[in-house]
Order: sequence, then structure tokens, then C-alpha cells
Amino acid sequence: MIVKYFSPLFFLAYLLIAVVWPTVRTWRQTGINPVTFGNTDSAHDYVGKIFKLILALIPVVIVAYFFKQFYPYLLPAGYLNSSTVQCVGIALCLLSCFWTVIAQIQMGNSWRIGIDNNKSTDLIVSGLFKVSRNPIFPGMIFTLIGFFLMLPNAVSLLVMVTGYFLIQIQIRLEEEFLLKQHGRKYEEYKLQTRRLI
Repeated sequence: MIVKYFSPLFFLAYLLIAVVWPTVRTWRQTGINPVTFGNTDSAHDYVGKIFKLILALIPVVIVAYFFKQFYPYLLPAGYLNSSTVQCVGIALCLLSCFWTVIAQIQMGNSWRIGIDNNKSTDLIVSGLFKVSRNPIFPGMIFTLIGFFLMLPNAVSLLVMVTGYFLIQIQIRLEEEFLLKQHGRKYEEYKLQTRRLI
């Protein structure tokens, strides 16, 4: 029963805390829009488009679960439907959100959604960035896993798997960009720090 109310509240809170707040903060402090995905046919913008479509399925799953009569259409995985699995999902969502927010704060005004080809940003190598070159992405991955465990069904599985592969592509695009921007400094950082965890 807790998932019925936790999932919509968490989704809204996550959007506000991990997307809206850092976007507004960065925009106010720098005058730069940190959302860099556009409408071109580049790999970068294509990943952004598909990721938005996939994330739009999350509220569909939440609403279907809230109004139980629609949920069977999502092909729920009954063998995973237990309070223990749901509690693990809730814990993963909360911990990964906390991790993501810390990483965003540590990025400061270098935080972007996507690749900013117009403005140079600092290379952050302290805090969580000592453990991971891309700490926000494992936070996002574990949030998707947590969401699937809370509401295990075919659609949430699609969101988790597709989201994972899109994140892996985006990581590689961003790392190529950072290598061009920071050169040897980034190359040395890559040798010292893991890509994810």
C-alpha cells in the first residue's frame, strides 16, 4: 500500500530536487540554461529525445498502479510483487536520489543536462567525483532499478533497460567531449577514477 502513495510523491519530489532545482540554480547563478538537448539529428539530441519519451512512461506506470484496474495491462511480474522487494526499491530510490543531489551540488555551476558546446566548464575531480567520473549517472541507474522493484512490470522493465543503455551512450558522448575540452588533465583523471563506481 505504501508504494501506491510513495511512487507519485517520489516522482514529483525527484523532478523538483534533481531536475528543476539544479536547473533554476545554475540558470540564476550563471545566466546559462543548463538544459542543452536540442532538436537536431545528432546522437546527443537523439538520446535526449528518447530519454524524455522513456521517462514519460514513469507517470503512466504510477497512474496505472494507483487505479488498480489498469495495472494488469502493464503485465506485472507477480513473482516480484512482495513488500520486501518493494521496500528494497523504495530504499534504492531514496539513497540514489540523495547520491544524485550530492553529486549535483558538488558539480556547482558546471552541472548540465547534456553537453554544453558553447560554454567551458570546470573539470570536477573532488567529492563523489573521486569515486566516479560520472556520479550522477549511477544515481540515475539505481533510481530506475528502484522504480522497477517498486512497480515490477513490462513497462517499468522497458524504462529501466532502455534508460540504462541511453545513459551508457550519453556517458561516452560526454567523456569524448570532456577529453576534447580538458585534454591531458581528463586523460589522467580517467586513469585514476572509474567510469561509474
